[in-house]
Amino acid sequence: MAHGAITPPVGVEDVDGTRFRQVMGRFATGVVAITAVEPGTARPTGLAANSFTSVSLDPPLVAFCVAHTSTTWPRLRDAGRIRVNILGEPQLEVCRRLALKGGDKFDGIAWTRSPGGAPAIDGAIAWLECSVEQEHVAGDHVIVVARVHALDEDHDGHPLVFYRGAYGGIA
Repeated sequence: MAHGAITPPVGVEDVDGTRFRQVMGRFATGVVAITAVEPGTARPTGLAANSFTSVSLDPPLVAFCVAHTSTTWPRLRDAGRIRVNILGEPQLEVCRRLALKGGDKFDGIAWTRSPGGAPAIDGAIAWLECSVEQEHVAGDHVIVVARVHALDEDHDGHPLVFYRGAYGGIA
């Protein structure tokens, strides 16, 4: 055994993916839309994520996770500046659109270009404009650490929340 390795408790079995998802579903998360203008085009692109967190105050860093299978993430990464739009409770359809594979994800989504160039989704309750600082491979996802360059609150309202496999608000 390597120095510092942790020995699993006796009798602990491998964790089943379905059971892991079920138990982790008890942890409510907010939902964000990570957006950018695709390099070399004027087309907006984006993805929805519910694995978003603050990491550091000094320097200001946030993190989110993206599946290795994402075809959108490489286009976002190469954009230079990305925008994290914190979605409000009424924005479930925005989340669904950005979770789609392929096609025009922004069809039907109202947005404007932020001062930094990234798509600002109308109705988001807050936003952060960031650049990618680091990426860390972790299982079937990549943990992205991003430096915050600007941020603000846009609207009052309740966040869109993901809990027990469903979207909703705070009751």
